[in-house]
Parts: sequence; structure tokens; C-alpha cells
Amino acid sequence: MADLLRGLGASPGTATGPAYRLADPPRLPPARPVTDPDAEVERAFAAIDAVSHDIGARADAATDPTTSEILRVQAALAADRTLRDGIAMAVRAGHEAPHAVATVLAEHRSALLAAGGLLAARAVDLDDLRDRVVAGCLGLPMPSLPRPGRPFVLLAVDLAPADAAMLDPAQVLAVLTSAGSYVSHTAILARARGVPTVVACSGALDITDGTMVTVDGTTGRVTVGLGGPVAMVDGATGRVTVGPGRPVPRVESPALPTGIRGATRDGHPVPLLANIGSAAELDGVPVEGVGLFRTELLFQHHIDPPGLAEQVAAYRAVFEAMPDRQVVVRTLDAGSDKPLPFLRDYQEPNPALGIRGLRVARRREDILRTQISAIAEAARSSAAKVAVMAPMVTTVGEAAQFAALCRDLGLPRVGAMVEVPAAAVRAREFLQAVDFLSVGTNDLSQYTFAADRRSGELADLLDPWQPALISLVALCAAAGQVMGRPVGVCGEAAADPDFAVVLAGMGVTSLSMAPAAIPRVRAALAARTIDECRAAAQAVLAAGDPAAAREAARGGS
Repeated sequence: MADLLRGLGASPGTATGPAYRLADPPRLPPARPVTDPDAEVERAFAAIDAVSHDIGARADAATDPTTSEILRVQAALAADRTLRDGIAMAVRAGHEAPHAVATVLAEHRSALLAAGGLLAARAVDLDDLRDRVVAGCLGLPMPSLPRPGRPFVLLAVDLAPADAAMLDPAQVLAVLTSAGSYVSHTAILARARGVPTVVACSGALDITDGTMVTVDGTTGRVTVGLGGPVAMVDGATGRVTVGPGRPVPRVESPALPTGIRGATRDGHPVPLLANIGSAAELDGVPVEGVGLFRTELLFQHHIDPPGLAEQVAAYRAVFEAMPDRQVVVRTLDAGSDKPLPFLRDYQEPNPALGIRGLRVARRREDILRTQISAIAEAARSSAAKVAVMAPMVTTVGEAAQFAALCRDLGLPRVGAMVEVPAAAVRAREFLQAVDFLSVGTNDLSQYTFAADRRSGELADLLDPWQPALISLVALCAAAGQVMGRPVGVCGEAAADPDFAVVLAGMGVTSLSMAPAAIPRVRAALAARTIDECRAAAQAVLAAGDPAAAREAARGGS
């Protein structure tokens, strides 16, 4: 008899295989008196250096910029001077190297954002850094991903960036974690690789190694105990079904439509655009355009902001790869969980509600002016259809001021991201000041439900199928229809094929997502008429909870 578990679907698709758990990291040994503090400090620093080098090497070897960026941030955590100073003090206070590391990082973890600097960015990164450095101090290896000799479903509490970056879709059929959220590193990197993933699943760690499980990363359903199923892909929809029979190690995706344009079955256009961080992500990827060019990667590892010439070169590389196609550039989205070295002088009690996104210009308008000037300069010599948008815009006045600055500096097409409820409820007024809106569902859900998007315990509140979030997106889409202006969605929710159908039915004019997600979304839209999409949207808007909304979306087919 199969058991059914439920979690939060974080990366779409379904896979079946034997489950194997990521082993626990080495445990701290009993504490002993310190006889040579200098030697202990040296032992701790050597372990830190080794971990930083290892993570940096993984970042260099990463095949996609998203993975590389996440790993470089974690490597920067290990290099933070605050960490070394704290460990040295802990050793001289009587702690051996591994205990000093654990003590200091526990303090930073408990303080979270209040600690300031790069160390406060993500608690899960600090946990992994602690485990790796402690293992290094003890001369022990960190557990690697399981190697059962056959493709498998990976079980874990959560995956650190260094582990998630090593996911090989040929071996890891799916990921199932007991913690995490839709926007955790586990989810983001799994989506980038097309690995079905369910997070925040209670009971996941009770599954014994070798047990057959089916993971549905779209619905969040996990079936435990099926014997010898066969995974099968529906070539029309891209969905996977499971039936009895001989287990297969891997199922290759079917051939999807050869055209790159997104549209419903009856020809209603729904442009499917890419979320990228650099030109490298466009290599060999046929896309209609770029709906979100995240510029943080360019700024991430600078002690001082990059200069005009460096920025022009980076933007030009993307624009030249997209001739006659749309490229929407998001200006620097720094602050909160995206700290930057040249902005670290500003300590805030609650950074998520402080100076982030467009608000950085309140203190450093020079950074915004230089960036807009660089985008305009790169656009002048390009055939790409360049637009620019600002993150974390809260009032109509902010939107109007940003639009005026961009137009004065030579960028005529200007938009704003909708990431806070204040912007969503005034969407019509926003569209009087800017040319388009782009809904960022990740932050919009966080601010709508007052739930930290890094908190696994609150993952249910961050489910994109929450009715309140869907209502806010629908409000924006309706405003766009009234004003005759585009309203797109660039949050991770756009990568869910069922959700994409609902968004199209609401009147959202474009969807932007990780390039790997585009074929599946394109196939889902091609299976519906626009009227069927609208019917699904109406049914979802009438639903009372996320589960009912998901069911309503499928019932509209």
C-alpha cells in the first residue's frame, strides 16, 4: 500500500525512482582544553581557506551563471574578515578550532540579518559553511551526494548551494527535502536543471534508503512505496505519468515544438522570455527575448561599483545576442538577501523592509545614474529592443521619478516591477507613469504574506497558488488591459506550466522564466485555446485555497 506525502512543488515535472538520503555532516567531538591557541587558529584558518577554494573552484566549473553566482556568494562568506576575527577570539577564549567555528557561525546564524554583512545573507549557507569548515578542521571529508549505482531520488533536509550545484539530471531523478521554500537555492538550482523537486515535505526523512517514491514537483505530491513503476512522458503536454512495470533509470524529454514563439492552440501570442544574469546564459538557447536581465552578477564581486565602460561591455554582450528581440534590463536589485560590499556601511534593523532595490538611489543616486547611462550607451549601438525597469517600486511618485531619469538619459521604454502590494493595488496609476509592469511573484508573495521567503516553516504561505497572490496578479493584468499596456510576470511562478496557463487567461501579456523551463511552458500553452485559459483563470480566482486553485487549473482543461 503506497503512502502519500505532501510538500511544496518547487520544480515542475514528475519522476520515480529509489530514494537515497544525503548523509549527515561530521559531528563535533567532545571539547578538550586548548594547549596551543596559535596552532588552533592556524588549523581553523587552513580549513576556511580550503573550503573557500573548493567552493570557488565549483563556481568556476559551473556551466550556468546562476549556479556560479550563488557559489561565489558562498565563497565570499568564507572569506569574510568578521568570521576569521570571531574564530580567533573564540580560540583564545578556550575553544578548539572546530568548536570555535561552530560557536561563531551559530552566533551569526541566530542573528541573521541583524549581524550585517555577507555572513547574514542566508542561514542555510552559514549552516553549510559551518559543516564544511568543521569537517576540514577534523580532517574529514564532507559527505558527497549518494552514489547508489543507479539513478535515484535525493532526500535531504535541504541542499546547500555547493551540493545543489552538483546535481546531475542523469543521476538525480528528483529532489525531496523536509525544509526549503519555492525560492530557496535548492529550488532555484533544481529548476535551472529541470529536476522535479518538492520541498518542505514533512515525513521525507522517514523514507528508508532504496524505497521507491514518485515525486510530483508540480503538485507537491509524493507517493511512497510503489513497487517497480515505469515513468512515462506524455509527448503532447510534457507531463509524466506512472504505471506498474519495470523501473526505468531515466526518461528523456520528448521532442517539444520546434518554434520558439509561445502561443495558445488557437494562436493567441504569449511571448515566453528568459530570465538571465549574463550573456553566457543565452549561448545555444533559442528564446523570444529576455524578460529579466538581472544585473546583480556584474556588481556582486566588486569592492567598488563597476565603472561605466565595464557595464557598457556587459550589457552590449546581451543586446548583441538578441537582435530585433526584446531585452528588459532590471536595474541593480541590492540589499536584503543580496548584500554588496560597497553598500555594507548601512546597517539596518530589518533590511528586507529597508534600503533595497530602487531605494538604494536614496543614498547612492550615482550608482543608478551610471547604470542607466551604461544601458543607454550599449543600447544605442544595438538592434535589440531594450527596455529598463526598476525593482522595489512602491509609489507612483517613485515610478514617475525613475521613468523621467531613464528618459532624460536616453532610454525611452521604462517599466516598474510589482513586488509589493502597494504597487499592485495602484497598478492602473503606475501605468500612467511607466510603459509596462513586470510582476515579481517571489517578492510579492513575501511581502503580501509577511513571510520570509527563506523560511522553510513558512513555505506554505509562499506557495504561488495562494489566492491572495493570484488576486493581486489578476489586478495588475486587468489594469494593463484597461490602460492598453503590457503586464508580464517574471517571477519563478511563471515556470509552472499550469500556472502559466492561468496567467495567460488573466491577460498577462508575457512570461519570463529560466530558459530550461520554456519548452514545458510552451507545450502547456499550445495544448489550450485562449478561451480555455480564461476559463481556467476564472476557476482559479474562485478557489479558496492553494490546493483548490491547482485542481481548478487542471479542471479547466
